Amino acid sequence: MTERRLIGRTAAPGLASGRVAVIGTEQTVRRVAGAPADEAQTLRRAIAATLAEVTTLAGSANGEAADMLGFQVALLSDDELARPALAAIAGGASADSAWMAAMGAEIAGYGAAEDENFAARTADLEDIRDRVCAHMAPGGADAAIPDGAVVVGADLPLSRFLSIDWRRGGAIVLTRGSPSSHVAMLARARKVPMVVGLGGSPEALAGHEALVDAGAGEVVLTPDAATRVRFEARRGTAAVAAAALDTWRDGPGVTADGTRVAVHLNVGDPAELDGLDPAICDGIGLVRTELLFHGTAGLPDEAAQYEVYRRIAAWADGRPVTIRTLDAGGDKPIPGVTVDDESNPFLGLRGIRLSLRHPDLFRTQLRALARAAVHGEVRIMLPMVTIPAELEAARRMLDESISDLARDCVPARRPMLGIMVEVPAAAIAIDRFDADFFSIGSNDLTQYVTAAARDIGTVAELADPLNPAVLRLIAVVARHGREVGRDVSLCGDAGGEPKLVAHLLHAGLRSLSVAPAALARAKQAIAGTDLRHPPP
Repeated sequence: MTERRLIGRTAAPGLASGRVAVIGTEQTVRRVAGAPADEAQTLRRAIAATLAEVTTLAGSANGEAADMLGFQVALLSDDELARPALAAIAGGASADSAWMAAMGAEIAGYGAAEDENFAARTADLEDIRDRVCAHMAPGGADAAIPDGAVVVGADLPLSRFLSIDWRRGGAIVLTRGSPSSHVAMLARARKVPMVVGLGGSPEALAGHEALVDAGAGEVVLTPDAATRVRFEARRGTAAVAAAALDTWRDGPGVTADGTRVAVHLNVGDPAELDGLDPAICDGIGLVRTELLFHGTAGLPDEAAQYEVYRRIAAWADGRPVTIRTLDAGGDKPIPGVTVDDESNPFLGLRGIRLSLRHPDLFRTQLRALARAAVHGEVRIMLPMVTIPAELEAARRMLDESISDLARDCVPARRPMLGIMVEVPAAAIAIDRFDADFFSIGSNDLTQYVTAAARDIGTVAELADPLNPAVLRLIAVVARHGREVGRDVSLCGDAGGEPKLVAHLLHAGLRSLSVAPAALARAKQAIAGTDLRHPPP
């Protein structure tokens, strides 16, 4: 057969080869309608069985994976999801045809959304649709994916991704999909090459041998001998480069002119630290505690939170651990906590605004953090701070929590209390905030300064951390930190991007916090920066 080259978009870079395995999406209708009461019972049982499956899967997942599966659990737990299908069943439709029609309308609504994060939820809805149908029609589930296969589909549900053992190789190629989808985030974290937006029909790729250069967004079907040779050469070169990059991980962050730069880690789950030596970093610059609040057993109590924070502090072995209080809202809703149907959730009740509206929830977290501070240098960081009154209100609640712990004879220590600088109002008037330290959230700061969301493709280029307005605000905050003797760090994605590191350091930053997977390349970029000369 003739070699074919297809071009899509990079979602997770990497090189892989293998035989194409096409995953199905839509299930076909198999049932003949019975009595409406029986059909309704069939649908309810199928939904309950699917909820049990996804709940079990969520319980065995960690970090962002558990967070993402929580969305499916919340949907399946909501009676409103099945209401249109039950209405159709009452009118004489079969359980599966009614379910398919109802979910088709729901999926179409999500898919038409302008917000790319919202549209990316269609894969979750398709997964729910197909799982419920499989319980109503035995044998409807997809076949197992062979080890090392190039998985091809219109989209890939999160649960399907988690069911595949990626340690044995393989890649993901989607005709639709999004680089900002949940699966894309996990693929990058697990180093699974992934290409999206290829177009066409997944079935047209079935059975072919495929070479995937996800960094270039390229897929070659039925490659000839010369193409295979060139591909293997690229794979060998990439392996050598990855090994060379790893040598930077264990050393300190030092610029070419000898300036020391602290490099910390961003984590969302203690499991991310398993197998890592704390000596590779200067501490933990960001712990995303909102991921603890997406489990299926309800909101975590003080004891559960304390144990997680204590474990991270113990791992750090005396190094500072900065733990962000609940940063829910925006694109991170939590049932029973966040506000449903806000017209603009990114500008709504999120971060510290939400915590102050739920004082009992906030006090529980502050108590757990103060208790964990006995075991290490724990610092508390408040997200989405806009005015000094929010910092002062949180400080009063922290003091009250520590007093309560002392009265109860519970060991505790007062942590340092700092703020994230991600709202332009805080960055511009940073001298108004009497925080113990400052940490710049480059993702939201860039989004708000440029009025452009990174995850909306039509304006993504405008959401540029190198925009002079963004860099000037970073410089303002860094200069203020030096003047008042307070630590200033950056914990957004920008710190892990090599092309941005030199600009951040020239803006005055001397502390960065990055994902564990970005640690080596961040240190390499620091070493390649000479602060005696402006960045190119």
